[in-house]
Amino acid sequence: MSWYQRYRLREFLHSSFWLYPSLAIVLAWIVGKLILAFVPDPGWPRYEQADLDGLRTSMAALASSMLTFIVYAVSALLLAVQLASGQTTPRLIRITFGRWQMKFATSAFTFAFGITMLALANTNETSRHALLIALAIVGNVASISVFFWFVQEVGLGLRPVAVLQHIFGQAKEAMDSVYEGAYDAAVPEVNEVDELAGKESRIVRRVGVSGTFLAFGSRDLAALAARAGCIIELIPQVGDFVSTDDPLARVYPPGAIVDEATINALTAFGPERTMRQDPMFGFRIMVDIASRALSPAVNDPTTAVLALDQVHRLLRYAGNKSLGGGHIRDLGGNLRLVFPTPDWDDIVALATTEVRQFGASSTQVARRLRAMLEHLVDRLPPARAAALARELDLLARNVEHCFPEAEDRRRANTGDFQGLGGSSLRTDL
Repeated sequence: MSWYQRYRLREFLHSSFWLYPSLAIVLAWIVGKLILAFVPDPGWPRYEQADLDGLRTSMAALASSMLTFIVYAVSALLLAVQLASGQTTPRLIRITFGRWQMKFATSAFTFAFGITMLALANTNETSRHALLIALAIVGNVASISVFFWFVQEVGLGLRPVAVLQHIFGQAKEAMDSVYEGAYDAAVPEVNEVDELAGKESRIVRRVGVSGTFLAFGSRDLAALAARAGCIIELIPQVGDFVSTDDPLARVYPPGAIVDEATINALTAFGPERTMRQDPMFGFRIMVDIASRALSPAVNDPTTAVLALDQVHRLLRYAGNKSLGGGHIRDLGGNLRLVFPTPDWDDIVALATTEVRQFGASSTQVARRLRAMLEHLVDRLPPARAAALARELDLLARNVEHCFPEAEDRRRANTGDFQGLGGSSLRTDL
């Protein structure tokens, strides 16, 4: 199986919502048939002949309730996602349908429905399997508990803070996949592109439909370059939009025998960014949530502060990573693959600029943003301080411009981890 096929399969398994309930009903049929064919009837519980009609009526009622659960769960999920995405970000739709809780609950309902229908079809005057009937009853009882848990997950799991924490977890994993090492002051964060400056190369162009650059097979590209004795440099950054026939990669030297179709086959494009190899998309979603909360139509600075809490966590995590340009070397130490990655200045700019601009007139946002920047200056390595100091200076200028009253300026220029209401004297961090 090629890298591209593996990537598409992983993405399908991760994001597909319909697959798992469909497999659940097939699994119910297989389990039921295996029980009927190979498991002897244990004879418990023992039902009298007079109980048969009541038993079939009860099984039919259980099957009907499970079908109602399925319809209600899917309807409630669609409605809740639409409402929540309107309040936070449309990217929430894909994230929610990819969560395992949603898949598990609907799959449990579908399995219980399938096993109950099979038990009902095989319960008559001449035959009935006690184990199959018991499994159907247990499945339905368990599904009732899952149903209440599902309602809680839909209701509470789509709160802004829950969404933001989920995004933080995904962005952290993406950051680990792109920036593998921890920050080391003794090792300079060099950009490997500088090593290629002035060298002759040839351009490999994008073949296929236009789309957003989602991911690439880094190890496969490095192995391809090693076999050809060359260096491959990817031109677009993950998250960039690339049109058909746009430059995709450079090959050094230009005469290296590398199949351009193979390079294209080791890259993936799609309609929308994902966080598979794109930690900046995590920052992008968090900032979008904060920006929407700060719009005049919503005016919800507290949600913006909740977003800044997770931005703060992710910035601190990123600041302790080695953020040099992306590259892979072979076992001999030869450079084989170079790909662009955001540096610290890029990350800080994305995480703070729009929140500062849209929240310029909010004392709460200004105080939380200042607290975040001052804390990061204090806790991150000294090499990270310059970009943070620039943001602090810009924040002070914004406050000066937006608050004509001296007392308001003083309050807005005081760092506060709660935005408003927290102690400004906290020193234990």
